[in-house]
Amino acid sequence: MNLHEYQAKQLLLDFNLPILNGKVYINNLENIEEDLKKIKGPPWVVKSQIHAGGRGAGHFLKSVNNKGGVQIAKDIDKAISLSHSMLSNTIITKQTGPKGKKVNRVFIEESCNIKKEFYLSLIIDRDSSQLMLMISPEGGVDIEEVAEKHPEKIHTFLFSNLDQIFLDEKLHKKLEINLSQFQELQLIVKKLVLAFKSLDASTIEINPLVINDKGNFVLLDAKMIIDDNALFRHPEIINLRDISEENPLELQASENGMNYVKLNGSIGCMVNGAGLAMATMDMIKLFGHEPANFLDLGGTANKERAIQGFKIIQSDLSVKSVLINIFGGIIQCDMIANGIVDAIKELNFKLPLVVRFQGTNASQGRDIINKFSGNIISIDDFTDAAKKVSELAK
Repeated sequence: MNLHEYQAKQLLLDFNLPILNGKVYINNLENIEEDLKKIKGPPWVVKSQIHAGGRGAGHFLKSVNNKGGVQIAKDIDKAISLSHSMLSNTIITKQTGPKGKKVNRVFIEESCNIKKEFYLSLIIDRDSSQLMLMISPEGGVDIEEVAEKHPEKIHTFLFSNLDQIFLDEKLHKKLEINLSQFQELQLIVKKLVLAFKSLDASTIEINPLVINDKGNFVLLDAKMIIDDNALFRHPEIINLRDISEENPLELQASENGMNYVKLNGSIGCMVNGAGLAMATMDMIKLFGHEPANFLDLGGTANKERAIQGFKIIQSDLSVKSVLINIFGGIIQCDMIANGIVDAIKELNFKLPLVVRFQGTNASQGRDIINKFSGNIISIDDFTDAAKKVSELAK
């Protein structure tokens, strides 16, 4: 679950991290003039809030002086006019795609005199299954670009014991900070690790982490992603969910117990199990095509879920053919076959379908599909099924 910058900062404040004072406005700017008098300034920083990076370098569909989604206001009138210009506007960044994202929330924050910028993030390292800290003296820019052009400027640390967080003392020289600042940084990292663990985060990214004109660190921006599987432990975080930022089809899938991700290809996929779904997409690419989606029905798929899956795939106008790949373990293939047939009838589904069954009652499921007089065929072999659906997509 993605959080907005202001939400991440609200959570991190509980861990006594150095964060500036600010105020968020959702869909309206009521009392903005009175609020600004309570926030240290001028100047203030006006920030559009969307679930995508690159806001500062982005541009709006309706011009806001072409200076991006993070702008400095030197007086109250400018702060108010910028907020009005950003709210309900559409911002386009490297991460939003050409359609951009509508700005429903604006965050106004006190300003900070920046002396030096850093990049800092906490993620899970998949190779070691440990928490990894990434830190670089090149903050405020795309870390991917730094990694490509100056990999020596990215320093990583693995933490096997989250109760004992220590940084290499040589790091202060690499980051060009003094020993006092290094001790301050180490305390910030400890608090961030505690937040990561306590909130069940999967990512915490601070970019930039800055040193201000007083020589102290400040978390100038914050990105946080919470592990969806742990949300049952955090009802207070569930309430922070902004469904307006989510893909409507992905939201529809999650509400029906499925995992869906929209992709850019022409072959729809409906599979039970994430691993099988990945293998299915790889097989489609092997035959020179691209999957239109990742759609995992889950291990307890049933007729109702299959119907919802068809509705989602059918609503994607880029889909030319569909591959259904089902492994019968807990579920039975004949039950899914009947669900597929009923879904085709109910939805008047016209796209060509290739179905592959393996596992429990696979032969019965195949017979049900092949006896149905529709634009659908059942093929046992995985490779042959992927080849056929690729031909149909042409």
